[in-house]
Amino acid sequence: MGMMKEFKEFAVKGNVMDMAVGIIIGAAFGTIVKSLVADVIMPPIGLLIGNVDFANLFIVLKEGTEAVGGYATIADAQAAGAVTLNYGQFINTVISFLIVAFAIFIVIKNMNRLKREEPAPVEEPTTKECPHCITTINIKAVRCPYCTSTLQNQ
Repeated sequence: MGMMKEFKEFAVKGNVMDMAVGIIIGAAFGTIVKSLVADVIMPPIGLLIGNVDFANLFIVLKEGTEAVGGYATIADAQAAGAVTLNYGQFINTVISFLIVAFAIFIVIKNMNRLKREEPAPVEEPTTKECPHCITTINIKAVRCPYCTSTLQNQ
């Protein structure tokens, strides 16, 4: 019974719940970035370099047993039993990783900036008011230069 109590305390602590929320949001963010790369970033780049779909860039390492040569897509090659090196998908994955890494860098940088901000040090006063003529004078003064009153150390 003691182990169950310890596990319950561990599971409901704020850190575990925060981590779970972070993982769920991270997974959702990953799918958004994957879509951004595959559907928004790579099509214009592919169009610029000659109407190429990066997701279907591959090299056939070993021909398939059912159909030989001239595979239009990775799915066609794999359906024919060919062994492929899918470098286009790798390029998409690297770009996705770079976007996620940059987003995490920005978040961490801002969190660290917020943590580092310390309150400004309290400055020692350098002036005081003369109690007789209400003029601002140097804090070390023992006599007011305006009204010539003798000042007590305050």
